Amino acid sequence: MTTTIHVNELESLLIAIIVLFLGYFINSKVKILRKYNIPEPIVGGLVVAFIITFFHFQGFDISFKLSMQDSLMQMFFATVGLAASYKLLMKGGSRVFLFLGIATVFIIIQDAVGVGMSKALGLDPLLGLIVGSITLSGGHGTGAAWSQTFATDYGLNTLELSMAAATFGLIMGGIIGGPIAQRLINKHNLKSDFGESGNHHIEHPDLITYSDREEDRITSKNTIEVLFILLVCVAGASHFKDFIDGLGISALRIPEFVYALFIGVFITNVCEGTKCYKINKETVDALGTISLSLFLAMALMSLHLWELMDLAMPMLIILAVQTVVLGLFTYFVTFRVMGSNYDAAIIAGGHCGFGMGATPTAVMNMGSLVSRNGPSPQAFMVVPIVGAFFIDITNLLVLQGYISFLGH
Repeated sequence: MTTTIHVNELESLLIAIIVLFLGYFINSKVKILRKYNIPEPIVGGLVVAFIITFFHFQGFDISFKLSMQDSLMQMFFATVGLAASYKLLMKGGSRVFLFLGIATVFIIIQDAVGVGMSKALGLDPLLGLIVGSITLSGGHGTGAAWSQTFATDYGLNTLELSMAAATFGLIMGGIIGGPIAQRLINKHNLKSDFGESGNHHIEHPDLITYSDREEDRITSKNTIEVLFILLVCVAGASHFKDFIDGLGISALRIPEFVYALFIGVFITNVCEGTKCYKINKETVDALGTISLSLFLAMALMSLHLWELMDLAMPMLIILAVQTVVLGLFTYFVTFRVMGSNYDAAIIAGGHCGFGMGATPTAVMNMGSLVSRNGPSPQAFMVVPIVGAFFIDITNLLVLQGYISFLGH
């Protein structure tokens, strides 16, 4: 008999902060983690997840109340929108579509690997899509949605497999992104255009770094003002989603945080164009870093690692191969096509995040990298927009193509 221990909302937030402190402490003591930029939420979150898994097998489940988790994610993506001034969009907008093309090509390869290995191992080829782009590029939400479709249309019960595969991908995407990007940076001696160290905000007041080592000169007034704007983005995202769904085009399955991002883009460009109000970018930077860190800590500490044990050995083999394929693709293709420069290396690290996990994992990888090597505002514009919105559309088209090809 299993006993469930319920942790209330305040205590859950407290544990999330402890997860971050634990990650900071372990990284400060373990040189290899610092060397390869393994993000603190991954380190601390996995330690706590293993502890919770131990209690699970002792007959105790721990249930966190994490109602703030989605709001924190939306607040972070709102800061990404607030950082996207029209000057930055004009300068690097074409790179969004270039990266979208790269990510789409990889999805095709990812599903080919999944389907091909499933056939070779004597499994239903549709299961190859589950351990392909459905869960790896799509994440837990896409996996759950497609599991319902597979159960209804094809009689395949894949929900547990989907959740386990998505969990595996989330962990591996956070682990391989930093080492791959750091190796590219070291091998090619790449430097940030804004320098590696120093207080970037003094020389570049409008720069948003998402570095937890940056000195942010903020005031209580600035904090309240920017917090108000972020909450407008979060609240507005919910209303916009309801409005769009009411138009009958909810099949696009646009997540709420995408609306928060684009509301942020709208607000920052209206303010910049009319000069009616100057948004304090250092405050945006600080609140963005805080919200992302707490969101990821909550996501990692609530992982059910025992679900990975539901993966049969053939599925683990396929997922291991998928991890290697993604690493090779980002190292040799993403980096080169995106320009073989510092921004391209950071983008490659981000691609590891959402190619195996989710967009927040991608941003976490990039945040860890820029904290050590210097800002890359272009990467923080390109990767979240593609990973949070466009990739879901191309993923849907690719999956439909594979299902038709397989004769279902």
